[in-house]
Amino acid sequence: MLAPTFVLLLAQLAFADGNFNMYQGPITQVQHVGDPASSLTFTLTGGQPFWNPYMVDRLGTTGPLLLQSTNMIEQLAHFVRERVPERQVHAKAAGAHGYFEVTTLNGAKLSMADVFSEVGKRTPLTARLSTIAGNSGNADSVRDLRGLAFKLRTQQGILDWVFLNHPVFWLRDPVKFPHFIHTQKRHPATHVTNFNDFWDYLSANNESIHQVMRTFTDLGTPYGFRHMNGHAGNTFRAVAADGSWNYIKISAISDQGIKNNTQEEATKVAGESPDFGLTDLWDAIEAGDFPSWTVYFQAMNATQAEKFKYNIFDLTKEWLPEDVPLIEIGRITLNQNVANYHQEVEQVSYDPGQMPPGLEPTEDPTLQARLFAYADAARSRIGVNYKQLPINCPLNLIATFTRDGAMSFYNQGSRPEFASTQDALKLTPRPYNDDNHTIWVGGAVKFVSTPSEIDFDQARGFWGRLSVTDQEHFISNVVGHLGLATNADIRQKQARIFAHVNATLGQRIAEGVKVSL
Repeated sequence: MLAPTFVLLLAQLAFADGNFNMYQGPITQVQHVGDPASSLTFTLTGGQPFWNPYMVDRLGTTGPLLLQSTNMIEQLAHFVRERVPERQVHAKAAGAHGYFEVTTLNGAKLSMADVFSEVGKRTPLTARLSTIAGNSGNADSVRDLRGLAFKLRTQQGILDWVFLNHPVFWLRDPVKFPHFIHTQKRHPATHVTNFNDFWDYLSANNESIHQVMRTFTDLGTPYGFRHMNGHAGNTFRAVAADGSWNYIKISAISDQGIKNNTQEEATKVAGESPDFGLTDLWDAIEAGDFPSWTVYFQAMNATQAEKFKYNIFDLTKEWLPEDVPLIEIGRITLNQNVANYHQEVEQVSYDPGQMPPGLEPTEDPTLQARLFAYADAARSRIGVNYKQLPINCPLNLIATFTRDGAMSFYNQGSRPEFASTQDALKLTPRPYNDDNHTIWVGGAVKFVSTPSEIDFDQARGFWGRLSVTDQEHFISNVVGHLGLATNADIRQKQARIFAHVNATLGQRIAEGVKVSL
């Protein structure tokens, strides 16, 4: 559906006078997009009435078909172009619409962004909940991280929140990301998963151990998409109305509670209902059981950040609530299923760089990489004008100097396409001075982080907090997965890493995968 403001603008343009206006056709399509098929008459793609969708032109009833069969040519030519490239990551997903509602003034105290300005304020959003590594056709119950992405259409433009269901990640050096993802894709020769590759990467990049520990508990196999938390992971900056600022992390805690599958349950669901996550979300919303997540900030000022025990820009470390308390901001509720999956879930795009004034990025290295990669992926998959699609379009009026390109629907008329002084756009006053938010010291260097003892700190704490049952599930899950790696050296190397977390854990896994420590 088109944003209401955009539709109103088009309608005003289309019927302003008796002259032709190119937006009149799109307005007609939008006005009838929800009509039942039984109220419409079949046409060709150019709007011409046609007698039968199966009818072709041919020489006699047994002769060859003719290229003048426009109906057939249109259908066949479009059929082989229906699919856009699936996402390299987050390909399998469910989607729904809903809203973000402010529940406290905590957000307004930390950020001047209008979306947090008053209790009870609602902002419409679109959510996309996904697995990460697998293809679009993969089962959504498999062991993997999950994504929770929310597009908030604020009065100051789009705010995209891109979360994972874990507060940490496999890496902190963004250049490693394609390498890691390649280990979970199909092997270039066999075209099947190669477990040696997966564990080869993990055993060679020890900063991944905290995420390894989390993924191979039952947290790695969530029960659908409703019963999991979401975490931005990256560190952002919130700027208040008085210009003061804090570093923040953002989390969305499931109001349904956490519910996971065991490995055996996940395997069973994958075979019996590979789209369980999609259908579970859809059925809940259809039944009026609207899923929701309470949104929290964690905040610290620059002085606290300098003294914090971990690098606050390290995505492999979490800010534990006992160290940095959770501050309630609002609630996300999903209450509307999509009408067209391709239009509303496959074509929706998220970009963590989309933030209104009052929210800012930091020098978090993985965030900096995501600020480029997310938008660039959308340009590659959907096209340079992907933000003009109804699902990605903001509700407020756009006035930019980005013009033309493939499939430009709203090309901003005849306004100057440069910063003209003859017909100048109004400019929003800069709301705060962020020149001194970060003081850079030192020259440019080539750098790769080095795993150290501190990378095992949170992994050990996580292991110590697991129940005996969860520890047994973890060992079983790792042995079952690592045991599929045929290279004994890789199995041994990874078992030694687990032993560095906990000696008994390492010994149990070594015995399970038949290697010696």
